[in-house]
Amino acid sequence: MNKLVQQVQDGSAVADKVDPSVGRTIPHDSAIGHVTGSAPFIDDLPRREDELFVGFVGSPIAFGTITSIELEAAKEVEGVACLLTYADVGEHNLFGPIICDEPFLADAEVLYVGQPVVVIAASTSEALRRACALVKIHVKPSQPVLSIKDAVAGEHFIGPRRQIRRGDPDLAIATATHQLSGEFEIGGQEQFYLESQAAAAYPGEQGQLVVHSSTQNTTEIQTMVAEVLGLSMHQVVCVCKRMGGAFGGKETQAVIPALMVAMVANHTGRAARIVYDKDTDMCVTGKRHGYLCRWQVGFEPNGEIVGLTCDYYSDGGAAADLSTSIMERTLLHTDNAYYFANIEVNGQVCRTHYPPNTAFRGFGGPQAVASTENIIERVADFLKVDSLDVRLRNLYGTTDRNVTPYGQYFSGNHLPEIMTTLARTSDYTKRASEIALSNQRDPMFLRGLSMTPVKFGISFTSKFLNQGNALVNVYTDGTVQVSTGGTEMGQGLNTKIRQLVADEFGIDYRHVIVMPTSTEKNNNTSPTAASAGTDLNGAAALDACRLIKTRMAEFAATIFSSREEGLIPSAEHIVFENGCVRDSRQPGSRLSFPDLANRARLERIDIGARGFYKTPGVDFNRDTGRGNPFLYFTQGAAVAEVKIDRFTGDLSVPRVDLLMDIGKSINPGVDIGQITGGFIQGMGWVTSECLVYDEAGRLLSHSPTTYKIPAITDVPADFRCEMFPNEDNLHCVRRSKAVGEPPLLLGVAAWAAVKNALASLPGKVDPGLRLPATGEEILRCLSEHLAAQSST
Repeated sequence: MNKLVQQVQDGSAVADKVDPSVGRTIPHDSAIGHVTGSAPFIDDLPRREDELFVGFVGSPIAFGTITSIELEAAKEVEGVACLLTYADVGEHNLFGPIICDEPFLADAEVLYVGQPVVVIAASTSEALRRACALVKIHVKPSQPVLSIKDAVAGEHFIGPRRQIRRGDPDLAIATATHQLSGEFEIGGQEQFYLESQAAAAYPGEQGQLVVHSSTQNTTEIQTMVAEVLGLSMHQVVCVCKRMGGAFGGKETQAVIPALMVAMVANHTGRAARIVYDKDTDMCVTGKRHGYLCRWQVGFEPNGEIVGLTCDYYSDGGAAADLSTSIMERTLLHTDNAYYFANIEVNGQVCRTHYPPNTAFRGFGGPQAVASTENIIERVADFLKVDSLDVRLRNLYGTTDRNVTPYGQYFSGNHLPEIMTTLARTSDYTKRASEIALSNQRDPMFLRGLSMTPVKFGISFTSKFLNQGNALVNVYTDGTVQVSTGGTEMGQGLNTKIRQLVADEFGIDYRHVIVMPTSTEKNNNTSPTAASAGTDLNGAAALDACRLIKTRMAEFAATIFSSREEGLIPSAEHIVFENGCVRDSRQPGSRLSFPDLANRARLERIDIGARGFYKTPGVDFNRDTGRGNPFLYFTQGAAVAEVKIDRFTGDLSVPRVDLLMDIGKSINPGVDIGQITGGFIQGMGWVTSECLVYDEAGRLLSHSPTTYKIPAITDVPADFRCEMFPNEDNLHCVRRSKAVGEPPLLLGVAAWAAVKNALASLPGKVDPGLRLPATGEEILRCLSEHLAAQSST
């Protein structure tokens, strides 16, 4: 350990200066490991001699009844240890985080292409491959539901219809000067994490299992493995060191691979591991929900929206997963940054024959924001004004017009300042005029410009999930281990927790390590999701630190008082800084933090603690659609400029200006990475990432060659990203704000800019731009517009 203090003969210490960690760009704790390839993931764990390779054979069709399964030939393959089906599972085959309706292994019916039917374990990967190829699943096909519209027509629904309403939107729309209505189709999105779904299971004594899982939710893995295998939760430990990305795709979808290896380990008594290849992962896992939004709006000539209704239908896939909660967040974010006095939003999840769709960064919020910004662009086009004018006209106020449709007071509103500041720094008005002139003169390219804001609520909308716990251990050499229920997926959670803990003890961040997440150390935890990882786990870690500091301070006070006659011991005067502990009344008297820790142990002072945090003031009644679902709101805005080839529909985004309010940043470098990365991922969703299925429900775009995530060449050549200075967020650790999800929603600015570009075409034909605005979709709009113009 690097020495922080220099001991002197009288027992005091002179500290080297230890700069506070919070507010500094500290390197990500796994940065070197990621770059050099030394950071271990599930597939890198050393193989045990008895370890089995695990795979599965899935449904060949989207929907039908299983008539027979041929396993005999596969059983004869040398090295095959077991072939397991629904019959081997027992009575707990159904699972689900909200509604228990998803089969682990298909029983009588198959519900989507690739749905697991047979789990196979073998001693070599070659034996596993051969056995999988020999399994034959015979299915009598039925007619699948493969679109939202077909699901709506047949009333194939999951969960109840939900509503949030304020005022009288029907009357307001009917009496408004202008009315518009339409349908808006929103595509899904593949999470495309670099590490595919992966899990390993190791059997132990007394029926115990240790499961290593690439998961955002160790407690859910522990719970589901115990339930399906008929074990108690105390017999199952789930460990997650790190994930190679997740983006919501491992909040619930990590369950099935974990169940597979756990079942094999339980059945054979041998270690087992599964790692999906990318094609399999993309074909059988859930994605961001596709949506259909049917909307009506009433507005005045000045752009004020006086009434709005939206009916949302989402593609939930074959089972509920998290779809009902995702739809709930959609309803809660339809207002986005705008005050609507009269509004009604309805949401219904549809059941289709695709893999159950699931969480994705933004969790239903992006679909709501895209729908609202589409309406804003339509209103602006109808009135022939700049869409920024319409946005500013309807923006939430700071002293009035600041209550959401669900009744929560919008405090700390910085949106007016953020948008006016960004309009100025991005030269919005000047560029908009230049673009309008260019579109009249340039026969080759069409340009567009748009600014979209975001107001993203931070907290889980289910009250019980807003809690976290942490275990902090101080050792006698002054170093610290921290364990939380938060999982590290590359977002920098562990790095921020290191910084928070280090500053709380006044020590160097390098003397703090965050340990792998394990249900053995942190029980009954919430998933690392909803952008709340640092809020919950950081606060819990600080709670534990303060418990330890209180004990250490009381002990230190007795030491310092013994050195000065008549000095009354006072823990209130004990200061932790620069790797030392001192009494503020005795400037020359110090103890090094390691020295105090060692002395405390010798005097039987407990220097370990478990901390706990629960988010205050969060309470939402989903039946009435009223309450306070969020602790606070992260805010921001982005200006995107696009350039479109008029003949091919090819799209580029040459410039983006982005301004984000994330409070006081704990780690500016990490946060800028989250902001820029989130925006680019959102831009990919709205422009290039298109899920394509054939008429039988098979995913065709299931690899990097056919599914286009943004490449480095797609990043705007001129990308300006700034953080809005703000220190008024008193709700969270060190006045920070959540940063994981909100920037993604600003990617909608790129789609809105495409909409703006198409609106500049002559005539009054709205081509009905869908999302994503791929080159093919833009070309369709250009072609339909040209055909309409020719016919007139």
